[in-house]
Amino acid sequence: MKLIFLDIDGTLTRPGENVPPDSALAAIRAAQAKGNKVFLCTGRNLDMLKPLLVYGFDGLVGSGGGYVAVGDQVLFDCPMEDKDRDTALKLLHESGVFCTIEAKDGSWGDENMDEFLKDQPEGNSEIERWRKALSESLGIRPMSEYNGSPIYKVVVMCTDRDQLTSTEEALKENYRFVLQQVEAHGCLNGELLNLRFDKGRGVKLVADYFGLDISETYGFGDSMNDLEMIQTVGTSVCMDNGHPELKKISDIICPSVDEDGLAKAFEDLGLV
Repeated sequence: MKLIFLDIDGTLTRPGENVPPDSALAAIRAAQAKGNKVFLCTGRNLDMLKPLLVYGFDGLVGSGGGYVAVGDQVLFDCPMEDKDRDTALKLLHESGVFCTIEAKDGSWGDENMDEFLKDQPEGNSEIERWRKALSESLGIRPMSEYNGSPIYKVVVMCTDRDQLTSTEEALKENYRFVLQQVEAHGCLNGELLNLRFDKGRGVKLVADYFGLDISETYGFGDSMNDLEMIQTVGTSVCMDNGHPELKKISDIICPSVDEDGLAKAFEDLGLV
């Protein structure tokens, strides 16, 4: 049995979309029929994952590693402390950073984030994801409607790295920024995440649950928020549409999500 971990945006689906290519779904089902287990490994929270859970995945590493489950068995659940959430939002907003917060049951974004995004040209998968999430109403509600649910991360967008400095200094003992820089577009985006988790540690939890060596794991990603997963799995695969730095450290480069990349890689790796 092999354990297969799939990022979503830019890997399993086009950025911001919720329907994988037919070729990818067929490959996933064939891999499962062979006795392998297939997991989502994503920055998305449970609420954003609902449209994809209908496809019968064996579990998930969600919220960037903050929530890990095999079937109905929860292996790890680590929301942010309320005081840290409040500190982060206060300092980020004071610095002019656009924020989205994510709980298990929903996501809430600053009401003026869409104004920021609409002037941004085509960028990486994360920017495109949020552009579509806002413009097509994929579940991100106004920050004013936030219900107080425990959150797992803060997604940030700004134009200058220095805008994050005060938050980084205040929370550095327990949190880190995972950033995607799109310098040519004048935009920087990323996530504030707890130091207690990442996608790689989520992969290890799942492998330990099944009693499998990490060499029996495969990870597919496209952006730098997949870094720890790519560094951890036994065999790492970066999509051709992926970040150049991630390609450098991945074992294999497969065709893009638009070119049936997952299906071709599954076949080449003997997973189907």
